[in-house]
Amino acid sequence: MSYTFDNVSLFKNGVRIFPTMGEIHYSRVPRSRWADTLKKMRAGGVDVASCYVIWIHHEEIEGEYDWTGDRDLRAFLQTAKDEGMEILLRIGPWVHAETRNGGFPDWLLKKDFKPRTNDEKYFETVQKWYEKIYEQARDFIQNPIIGVQIENEFGHCGGLYDESGDEHMKKLKKIAEDVGFRTSLYTATGWGGARTGGLLPVMGGYCDAPWDSRTTEIEPSGNYVFTYERNDHNIGSDHGLGYGITFDAKQFPYLTAELGGGLQPCAHRRTIATAKDVAAVALTKMGSGCNLLGYYMYAGGTNPDGKLTTLQESCETGFPNDLPVKNYDFRAPVREFGQVSSSLRELKLLSYFTHDFGESLCSLEAKIPEENPLDPNDTQKLRYSFRTEKSGKSGYLFVNNYIRHHTQKNHKNVVVKTPAGAALPALNVQNGSFFFFPFALSFGGAKVDFAEATPFVLAGGKIFFYSREDETRKSGFFAFSDEKSKEEGKKSFVVLSRADALNSWRAKGKLAVTKSDAYVLETKDGISITGRGKTAEISIFPSEGKSGELGAEWIFSGKTNLNRDSSLNPLEAAVFTRNTEAQAGKIEAKKIENGRYALDLSALRKKIGGNVSDIFVRFDYEGNRVAIYDTRGGKKKLLLDHFFLGKSYPWEIALSRFSADELSELELHIVPLEKDAKIYLESKPEFGTEKTLCTLHSIDWESEWSYNITL
Repeated sequence: MSYTFDNVSLFKNGVRIFPTMGEIHYSRVPRSRWADTLKKMRAGGVDVASCYVIWIHHEEIEGEYDWTGDRDLRAFLQTAKDEGMEILLRIGPWVHAETRNGGFPDWLLKKDFKPRTNDEKYFETVQKWYEKIYEQARDFIQNPIIGVQIENEFGHCGGLYDESGDEHMKKLKKIAEDVGFRTSLYTATGWGGARTGGLLPVMGGYCDAPWDSRTTEIEPSGNYVFTYERNDHNIGSDHGLGYGITFDAKQFPYLTAELGGGLQPCAHRRTIATAKDVAAVALTKMGSGCNLLGYYMYAGGTNPDGKLTTLQESCETGFPNDLPVKNYDFRAPVREFGQVSSSLRELKLLSYFTHDFGESLCSLEAKIPEENPLDPNDTQKLRYSFRTEKSGKSGYLFVNNYIRHHTQKNHKNVVVKTPAGAALPALNVQNGSFFFFPFALSFGGAKVDFAEATPFVLAGGKIFFYSREDETRKSGFFAFSDEKSKEEGKKSFVVLSRADALNSWRAKGKLAVTKSDAYVLETKDGISITGRGKTAEISIFPSEGKSGELGAEWIFSGKTNLNRDSSLNPLEAAVFTRNTEAQAGKIEAKKIENGRYALDLSALRKKIGGNVSDIFVRFDYEGNRVAIYDTRGGKKKLLLDHFFLGKSYPWEIALSRFSADELSELELHIVPLEKDAKIYLESKPEFGTEKTLCTLHSIDWESEWSYNITL
């Protein structure tokens, strides 16, 4: 593989690409779940997994390196290679990542030099660390490792804030090269005044700021505004100075590494990032000229145990925020226990598109009209942008009428003009709507003057679009340029409902559409379908549509027309169903005292096996936080914990990562929530006359099933 770049985009083997990148921390994910998590990331359209190597996870005690179990970097890279997932390895040495000391081991901070300076003693220590990383990664340079990120937020969140910071970055890159890291790409985070040392800068943008010191609703994020500015002033504002970029943006493509795939709640601020919260930011960045969507995090996890201390970021270690000791769920597209969230489905609408149509999109310039509002607080004006070729005659119209926690004006019969001056058909844009539509573009052999549908994916020789959420009509989504294009479009175009698009999965050259919460992953021999409902249903295109096609247990129940546009040819997909092994029930916990309960989940754990892939247990509670301890042998070991987000957001855990013995003697501990606690909660509980809340309402469980299908 050969990766290069110009000031527009990345190239892979000489071809422009628009990748999707997602962050996963192998040392926060059980080794037994690595392959499954990477498959889920791939199902979400992720092309590249970015990954921190967190120093304190591997050398907590100086000179004692731990590359075993969940910390086995070599095994993780082999798994990524086996799964066909490319890797951007983020080797620090400082990473932040909501870890203790930003990832630095305690012993490093006790040395006779100051870390993150140009002291030669520091560089010598970093070189030893880089050498140890390279020993694990040496067999995977170029495949799957396509690039290396040096440091993180250097000159913004600590480090050197002037030109000497660029020299520091150059020195770290040279050390990395000298120890053997000779990769196609060397990146550096570029927001907030960070020093990049000439490395390829990657940017970010979050929908909110859980690290903000305030415990009130904060102002609308500037990341919902179409703008040529690449910097997000709010990232790391708890650590850094929050000013502009230090590199010449005209020399580099606009790439991101930290669009918030979710948000990690802090003790004082517990923000909840919804699927639309994060997707609207990503779409706005696309419309602003971004040519790589990179999400932090994409896969949540659990902090490992430390030998000397807990390993999470905390105020105790001088950081501004207290985080859970174990929980690093991040409300990411793939959650802490492997749950496929609604965010993955939503972001998939963009990543499938950029995967299949990204080569042409990369070359289209961002052109933002002067009347586009730049004030994040402006809820009245229509926010829109274009990605077009130089003349401005053809490309995509991007519209974002969504701001997290704010109501936007409804726009009726609004007419916008392309950069070339042509008026596009009138649109109705409702509050909460965000989309992009093509104009004067060709798809396959069909020339489209304008479409009120969004291109999505290529599968089975068809070009799939999807309609807007507020779309109600059954036809007329396309204005074709001529009769020949109309005939070609009738044969090759399909318009899915938005709901069907969210439940569509590309696998083995086919398109599989599921019902309910089920999702589809590619396997070596075909696909797997996983869910929790009593009936599994999947529609497959193309398919022979006959009984026994998916195996004896699957019943062919007829064909369905996936094409929502009645002016186009019907698209028949074969529908298959089967009964599942879904089970559910309630769990009784023995109350020890207020806020403390004895719990035995070992019998439930034994239900996992065969087609029952996991058991999920949901705790409906009210309090400040909750923790589960293993109390076997009279000892008390913390297994899991969680910050209360509101009664609408119960805590869910999975049992598959534990043995039955580990779950046999548990203690559930709820810490009371004070009525006057200085905590920002989006979903506020009712205290009534009580001054504290410490209540366990119920514990429920349900099974997850998974079936393999040979295609």
